[in-house]
Amino acid sequence: MAMALRVVVPPHPLIAHWLGVLRDRHTPPALYATATAELGRWLTYEALRDWLPHRRLVLDTHLGPCEADLVDPAIPLLALPQLTAGLGLWQGAQTVIPAAQVRHLWDHGGVLTGLDGPIESRCGVLVFTAELADGTSLIQLLDQLATRGVSGDRLRVVTALASGPGLKAVGERHGALTLYTAGIDPDLNEPGQIVPGIGPVAERLFGGTVVATP
Repeated sequence: MAMALRVVVPPHPLIAHWLGVLRDRHTPPALYATATAELGRWLTYEALRDWLPHRRLVLDTHLGPCEADLVDPAIPLLALPQLTAGLGLWQGAQTVIPAAQVRHLWDHGGVLTGLDGPIESRCGVLVFTAELADGTSLIQLLDQLATRGVSGDRLRVVTALASGPGLKAVGERHGALTLYTAGIDPDLNEPGQIVPGIGPVAERLFGGTVVATP
């Protein structure tokens, strides 16, 4: 039976606010970077809500024993920001999961690099991609992760903005995926840009033209 892609747009006013800041063409680079980091922080918080492994322990407090739910350090987390623009989201997410392992991914001439090495079988994986346009780059990454046994509930994707066509393309190939985003725009224009979108992310995020080199 085919599985439906699960897309979560958290109904939080701060998430809506920071997405609006990204949409405004007059937002300066420094504020654009702040907005991207804030979305990374809030969307990661939401992505971890029913997913982060935890366990109940009995702690020794000043006034006696007390049960507490703590994050289980035995279950590792792996963050995969897609460079360069995915770094903006990861900078905010890092404040939520500071102990996560990190591998930076480059799309170099259509070839994805940076995913070398094994991924532990119990590891939870979070992908940070700045936006989901036509879905080509994300699908390539998800295909590679699937060959390493990473799919389904082990995997979450965080993106600032997604397009309807991109979600359709990803869902047709990776229906078991769960994706968190601040918003969904219905269309892509002829060059493949999300409409109305959030502008040229890497250029706005870093205040100028970004040259991607491995």
